[in-house]
Amino acid sequence: MTWQHLLQQVRAAGRYTTEQQAERVLATVLAALGRQLTGDERRDLQAAVPDRARALFSSQVPLPRPVPAPALVETVATTLDTTPLHARWHVASVLSALTHLTGEALTSRILAQLPRGYALLYGRADLATAA
Repeated sequence: MTWQHLLQQVRAAGRYTTEQQAERVLATVLAALGRQLTGDERRDLQAAVPDRARALFSSQVPLPRPVPAPALVETVATTLDTTPLHARWHVASVLSALTHLTGEALTSRILAQLPRGYALLYGRADLATAA
């Protein structure tokens, strides 16, 4: 998949009116996600995305521990100067496009590495194990 194809998927998922808007959202979310992932999941996601997306993602230094999903959304909201509700939409638009690109198996592995709450951003149910 090319950068342009990924960008078009994000634009369609997010219903963005311009390519520039979709590109800004895509770059922001890739950077935020790049600070969350480590190990094999980081490497495999880097291998699956187009070069330009890989550069945006890879340029981020991973945090010692991933932040909770609401904190990621807040970071995107601050960066894009928007509300948390709109930021959640932006994050979900990009993550759904990435899922189409990377497949369900890698997405499941990524979600296993992240704190609870990220599944909803990927368009999945966030089911907790009963205690």
